[in-house]
Order: sequence, then C-alpha cells, then structure tokens
Amino acid sequence: MDKLQTLQQWVAESSRIVFFGGAGVSTESGIPDFRSVDGLYSQKFDYPPETIISHSFYEKNPEYFFRFYREKMLPLGFEPNVTHKVLAKWEQEGKLAAVVTQNIDGLHQKAGSQKVYELHGSVLRNYCTRCRKFYSAEFIKNSTGIPRCTCGGIIKPDVVLYEEGLDQTVIQKSVMAIRSADLMIVAGTSLTVYPAAGLINYYRGSRLVLINRDETPYDGYANLVLHEKLGDVFSQL
Repeated sequence: MDKLQTLQQWVAESSRIVFFGGAGVSTESGIPDFRSVDGLYSQKFDYPPETIISHSFYEKNPEYFFRFYREKMLPLGFEPNVTHKVLAKWEQEGKLAAVVTQNIDGLHQKAGSQKVYELHGSVLRNYCTRCRKFYSAEFIKNSTGIPRCTCGGIIKPDVVLYEEGLDQTVIQKSVMAIRSADLMIVAGTSLTVYPAAGLINYYRGSRLVLINRDETPYDGYANLVLHEKLGDVFSQL
C-alpha cells in the first residue's frame, strides 16, 4: 500500500484527528512564507524581519514596525485552500478534534473550522493597549503611521512577536488535544520554531504523519512522511 493510501485509511479509522500546521498551509492560498526564497526574509528593509517583528523593536520604533507590518504581514483578501476546507469538513463530520496553527491569517476559521488554537495569535484581532477596545485588521491596514485608538492609545495586533511568550491557555488546550489525538498530522512547517515545534512531543499515539516539501528534524520520529505539496495530498483525502 502506498503512503497516500495508508494516510487515507488512517483518516478513515480516526475520530480524534489533530492537525498541526505552519506557513506551508497558507502559501497555497498565495500568502508568502516567512522563510521561503520569495518570502519576507529576502525583502528590502533596513533590518532583518526577525528584528522588526520583535517586541523591543516595536517598543522602540513603532512607526517603522507598523510600516513593515502593513506591507508584509497583513494578508487580507486571501481565500482558504483545499487543505483548510478538508479540515473544516472533517470537524463537521466529527473526525477532527482540533487545528493547532502557527499561522496568523485566520483562514482556518474562514473555511469554517471552529476549534482552532492559534499559537502565534491573529492579525484579525487588534486591541488598544490602553483601553482594550477592539479594532479590525482593515482599520490597521487603512491607518497611517502608528494606529491610534479614540482614547489615544496605540492599537497593537494580537500577534505574538519575537521575545513575547505564547498564550498559556492556548498552549494548554493544544497540549490536551494533542495528547488525546488518535492521529496527528503535522504539515507545512519546518518544525524549527520553538516552543511551537516542541508540542509534537506530547503526542502519545502511533500515527504521526508529516507532510512537508522539505525534510524536517522530526522526519525520523514520524510513522509516515510525505514530502509533497499539501494541496496535492489533501485534494485526495
């Protein structure tokens, strides 16, 4: 039996699937990957992206941060792809327990998924740092300079910057879902960003599937590895 057939059989036999996804899930919707050749890291700014989207840079140089953020990190107007849609369908069928994602674009919810744990936050949520009033991503996109609330406070995206900790509640819920999963599919991630990548270690089962175009540090641990495009795999599931 080939790898795809094995995966199809495992999916058919599972009722508590957890999907753990990275940037590769969204690139097929046209959203550029941070680390790909044409991704953020090769763009022309005065500082490397890791520096610009760090907490200390945001504090010191918010105007520059927001210029970069608007131009490179606000993926609006993109649509879910086949992977997002299949996962939403599995959840409706009662097969999928949760999606754990490193992405900040909200496309899983746009496809219809309800149980989504966003490790790195979401560009769709923005709050005044002073009064906590909510603002949309469109508001940030259309603002100039440093986006300000009616109260005068800075409006900060609910996105985890470098040097900031992950939300502990999101981590705990992700760990609980992963621990009780009967099939874990890890896809579209290089598994090099911690602490997110370390969550895989909580999986207790014997059906760990890795789908990624390139090799990852976890290939040796997985029970099934497919070095293929996500869309090619999910369109057949």
